[in-house]
Amino acid sequence: MAQVLTEFDTIAAISTPIGEGGISIVRMSGEDAIKIANEVFKGADLAQVPTHTIHYGHIIDPDTGKTIDESMVTVLRAPKTFTCEDIVEINCHGGIVVTNHILQLLLKHGARMADPGEFTKRAFVNGRIDLTQAESVMDIVRAKTDKARQVAVSQLEGGLLHKIRTMRQEILDTLANVEVNIDYPEYDADTVTANQMADTAKSVIEKIDRLLKTAQEGKILRNGLATAIVGQPNVGKSSLLNYLTQSDKAIVTDVAGTTRDTLEEYVSVKGVPLELIDTAGIHHTDDKVEKIGVERSKKALEGADLVLLLIDASKELTAEDKSLINETDSKKRIIILNKSDLGQKITVEQMKKLTGSEVISTSILKEENMDELEELINKLFFAGIENSNDQVMVTNQRQTSLLHKAKSELEDVIQAVDDGIPVDIAQINFTGAWDTLGEITGESAPDELITQLFSQFCLGK
Repeated sequence: MAQVLTEFDTIAAISTPIGEGGISIVRMSGEDAIKIANEVFKGADLAQVPTHTIHYGHIIDPDTGKTIDESMVTVLRAPKTFTCEDIVEINCHGGIVVTNHILQLLLKHGARMADPGEFTKRAFVNGRIDLTQAESVMDIVRAKTDKARQVAVSQLEGGLLHKIRTMRQEILDTLANVEVNIDYPEYDADTVTANQMADTAKSVIEKIDRLLKTAQEGKILRNGLATAIVGQPNVGKSSLLNYLTQSDKAIVTDVAGTTRDTLEEYVSVKGVPLELIDTAGIHHTDDKVEKIGVERSKKALEGADLVLLLIDASKELTAEDKSLINETDSKKRIIILNKSDLGQKITVEQMKKLTGSEVISTSILKEENMDELEELINKLFFAGIENSNDQVMVTNQRQTSLLHKAKSELEDVIQAVDDGIPVDIAQINFTGAWDTLGEITGESAPDELITQLFSQFCLGK
């Protein structure tokens, strides 16, 4: 059961990864944070020191008088802190034993263990950040590329918050006019008010559409792009995986069918995070183990956002090659004509004409044109975004689904006005869109949503 937040409780948690390291940090937040820290700290009187200062001393167990560790203690007084509460951070030597000992000492002296994400939750509850900024905190922690980090930092600075609040204010201003018309019908401004509501709905929909266009890229940045490497056996799939990962994850031989299962690896290619799936060669086989691998490869292909289709350019197109081209036709793909060093019987121009897809000629073995392949992946997904100054992006499914819901409600408003439905009836969906947009920032989000969202955070964050 989730803890009930009160102004009197003080929370504590380890805020650095568990394991050996130079330092570990144990963090406290709450009304008694400084008092509790003072009870176990031998050094300066923390109750008297200025805010935002750090102090050298030792952590002592008051019951035994024994020194736990040499430490540096940071004192941060409300309201100019992340949680808008008093915060104390104890910097001790890295190591699970000493760090946990200090945490248990704080819990013994009046703090309680923080729930996952509770520090960030308190920042939200106390008005320090909104939900989009809270989500960006975890996006920064989980960022797998520099681009993902940049977008998350922009979110943390309130980029999406500003855009959502602008849309909500636009709706609110129109709602004020609607309420006046409902309360004072003698002014007979029904038509004017209805048209104004429809115009506002159209304006906000345009802004929502611009945000939704970034959703795919935001998803990729956050979760990685599911990328299936497909092709016939022995065409160079595992070699491509090894090149992109800069490792020898996959066994490479000149024997067809070496890869019998799907291999997955996460890499960043020119800022594009890829979840690479090296598939077993998709072909007819009577081998039971190979058959399972081929079936898994087909499933991986179905769920892929991007397909890297390898074809042996030194040979004529086979029936199986043509089958793979047809099977991947609906997918975003790059066709790689591999083994160009052995002579090319299929040209880039011929393949482009045949498929209408992006095509590149390579020799993975000799690392020819591999930089061009990476650039092509980058270009394919970040055209017009990479060089944009507008870094505001929708980065998760919760935000995307709420934007779609708000758009649908506004479309219903426009339809209602067109059908001549009374203003007070059309207003219901108009107000609904305002509430839905508020759920994105947390301004009108239910408590259950708040609890669920912050439960996904790590302890100490």
